[in-house]
Amino acid sequence: MKITFVGADHEVTGSCHYLEACGRHILVDYGMEQGKDLFENIDIPVEASRIDYVFLTHAHIDHSGLLPLLSKNGFSGKIYATEATADLAGIMLRDSAHIQTFEAEWRNRKAKRSKDIPLFTPLYDMENAVKAIDSFVPVPYATKTTVEEGIEVRFTDVGHLLGSAAVELWLTEDGVTKKIVFSGDLGNKDQPLLKDPEYVREADYVLVESTYGDREHSAERVDYISELSRILETTFARGGNVVIPSFAVGRTQEILYFIREIKQQGLVHTNPGFKVFVDSPLAVDATEVFHKNEKSCFDEEAISFVEKGINPLDFPGLSLAITTDESREINDIDEPKVIISASGMCDAGRIRHHLKHNLWRSECTILFVGYQSVGTLGRALVDGAEKVKLFGEEIDVKAEITKLAGLSGHADRTGLLDWMRGFESKPSMVFVVHGEDSVTEIFAKTLKDELGLEAYAPYSGTQYDLIAGTFIKEAEGIRKARSEKHTGNPVFDRLLAAGQRLLSIIRKNEHISNKDLAKFADQIDALSDKWG
Repeated sequence: MKITFVGADHEVTGSCHYLEACGRHILVDYGMEQGKDLFENIDIPVEASRIDYVFLTHAHIDHSGLLPLLSKNGFSGKIYATEATADLAGIMLRDSAHIQTFEAEWRNRKAKRSKDIPLFTPLYDMENAVKAIDSFVPVPYATKTTVEEGIEVRFTDVGHLLGSAAVELWLTEDGVTKKIVFSGDLGNKDQPLLKDPEYVREADYVLVESTYGDREHSAERVDYISELSRILETTFARGGNVVIPSFAVGRTQEILYFIREIKQQGLVHTNPGFKVFVDSPLAVDATEVFHKNEKSCFDEEAISFVEKGINPLDFPGLSLAITTDESREINDIDEPKVIISASGMCDAGRIRHHLKHNLWRSECTILFVGYQSVGTLGRALVDGAEKVKLFGEEIDVKAEITKLAGLSGHADRTGLLDWMRGFESKPSMVFVVHGEDSVTEIFAKTLKDELGLEAYAPYSGTQYDLIAGTFIKEAEGIRKARSEKHTGNPVFDRLLAAGQRLLSIIRKNEHISNKDLAKFADQIDALSDKWG
């Protein structure tokens, strides 16, 4: 019985964990990497056709996006997930397949005009996506399900996304049972629509995310309604648009929930009848899935609206853009408005067209409402980029760039620690995953110092024996040879990779004697003096 760490190790996206137990081959998540890909990841250690089961924490593409590729490569097993996750994955994986196919067609049209560009093959197509979707086995929350003899699973609501869950997995092999809990992405408390994360009480091993493991969202509870009202009022007074790059599933529905309340209370005075455009077919479909699963997933406040016959995600002035013509027409409307469009990190989709029309206008506001991964356009804008390139054209960034403070679908440091405190007895080991490189190490140390837990941040390729409680292999983090802006100098790339390896060695030797650490530091200083 062993686990191999495949993806989202010292990185936020690309979730994938591989288990061998009970003579079966199991995956927990199989997601795409998004943004900058820092580390070399291993492949799944067996052929796709040998995977028996996948347990999916939630539908976000960085957790589910490679499931159609698994089907394409021969997977014929079952994918277990909550009912809402199965519904959302059904539309999200189809959307991903559409994007893959569209990109391939666009690239290949370009390739035909140049003999030097090879034809592009998409990762998967719609047929592969449909095959993966047909493999789903929806199960309700909080129900312990026997998958087969020796394998049991339960999904516990963690409030990150509609249907999101911690996967509790019981594995019994040769008379020995071990329970492994995969947190998936843990939700923030007191968020609109969704319930707060529920606690898991016992586990032998825990894999916990650490996206915000080194920081707090806010010292005080943010009044999202007031803050969003202020941003709308200020921007409309300037005659500008509020453009919101938003994840089509989850964050878009939260923003609609806030705007309905703002309109009902009349909190915007400059342009009280302002129009709101949701420019994302996926967001429109996802909102219907929210309605379908409201009874099992909504919190008490949202349910109270439903019971009164109020649709918490609809209001006067809301328009849904489905076709590309409807999308283009939005930017022909002169009056100040709100444009909500995907993708949330601005790395693809219709949002890039809206940014092209609005980034250069000082009267406009680009409002970010979610996490921005390293290497994405969204991260560049949040970090203060003065110019960006869109569709081959350099655009001056004149619009106000701001964030809705405190709004996050992820638990912060305190939320993560609170969830870990929910375990009534200490797990044998906590594996820290789903965080930027240094953050995973920081949060692992926090778990040791504050909760007295054995915690470790694995790199891709690390293997652990779940019965013996020992490492089979501790992988080292191997950085990609090319940096974001490639130097064209292979010797320099080797030096850069060596430097990154040195950093990982330094972190691993935190607890050796001070005398040895001092000697090591002196050697590094001497080298720096020589080459500095």
